[in-house]
Amino acid sequence: MNLHDYDDWLMPLVTALGAAAVGVVVYLVLRPITRRLSRHSPVANAVNRQLDKPLRWLLPLMAVQVALEGAADDLPHVDGVRQLVTVLLIAAFTAAAIAAVRGVADAVAVLHPQDVADNLEARRVLTQTRVLARIAIGVALFAGIAFILMTFPRARQFGASLLASAGLSALVIGLAAKSVFGNLLAGLQIALSQPIRIDDVLIVQGEWGRVEEITSTYVVMKIWDERRLVIPLQWFIDNPFQNWTRTTSQIIGSVFFWVDYTTDLEPLRKEATRLAQGSKDFDGRVCLLQVVDTSERAMKLRLIVSSPSAGQSWDLCCLLREGLIALMQREHPGALPRLRAEMQGPTDTHDHRGELEARLAGQRTGRSEAAVNNDTGMTSLTAPTGGVLPPAEPPR
Repeated sequence: MNLHDYDDWLMPLVTALGAAAVGVVVYLVLRPITRRLSRHSPVANAVNRQLDKPLRWLLPLMAVQVALEGAADDLPHVDGVRQLVTVLLIAAFTAAAIAAVRGVADAVAVLHPQDVADNLEARRVLTQTRVLARIAIGVALFAGIAFILMTFPRARQFGASLLASAGLSALVIGLAAKSVFGNLLAGLQIALSQPIRIDDVLIVQGEWGRVEEITSTYVVMKIWDERRLVIPLQWFIDNPFQNWTRTTSQIIGSVFFWVDYTTDLEPLRKEATRLAQGSKDFDGRVCLLQVVDTSERAMKLRLIVSSPSAGQSWDLCCLLREGLIALMQREHPGALPRLRAEMQGPTDTHDHRGELEARLAGQRTGRSEAAVNNDTGMTSLTAPTGGVLPPAEPPR
């Protein structure tokens, strides 16, 4: 085969290049028009932005594909060129479908902003959109790969079988990758039932944090100290966890104190109410101080106070705890827990004042403690550290 065999390609090549140029021109003409028209619709605007790059290739490839259909079938390697253009066209269509899905997801995020006081509905819709968008993108990729395989004669049967028996293939592959597909199904279940949503406040394995991202296989939770906890989706289906924002972000925080039995609770209640009402983190629903437990030494107080969100509740509880401690230290030092002990003397008529006076007199005259004890009838032992232990038993 020599170069003259390709002379017949000159006209089809020029036609294909001309068609590609027409496709580029159509893209350049339609781009500003679609941008101007989509400004009035958030959905159209988001989809248009995402489709911008795929359309740069899709329109010229469509024009080239149409031009090659008119080429003679006896041209050298014409089947290979057509197949190459078809593969590129399928890839461009797949990219456009993925871009459209992402554009719709972006539009939903714009229509349901999270930066509002009551964002429960926005978080619900956003969670469903993100999970379903990832599933749709996976389906589009699967279909694109299957259609590309069908363009090859030897793999056509495999591509057709891949599409026709997708359920059976998923079952067979699922046996080998149970955890992966289990997380995918868990993601679909979470998107529909929504036990968790984006920006929910969770307690998972003792860690407090917010749901930052929900992918098709795992959840990323941002811990309060900026760490990230990555949890498989299947874990949320199989294990219990706390969701502090399941129905509302409002929450009630608790502050505990141990105080003495002689403590007057009314000043503490007034101070707690004053501090709560002066804080921006208090929503005015609950501020209550009660005795919730007692022991042989003190009584336990619980102060409950309500806040609009978990973060504000933490700050408000810290404020009230510090304020009430400062009040007790400043004005009610007797409110702090105390250890009480009762000193019992002998049962006879022995004069303790006489004992004390004799000891003091002995110290002034320099008499030894043994001599004083002998006079008073007391027996004492000296501790190893040099201190004097109390008498082993009352004098008789």
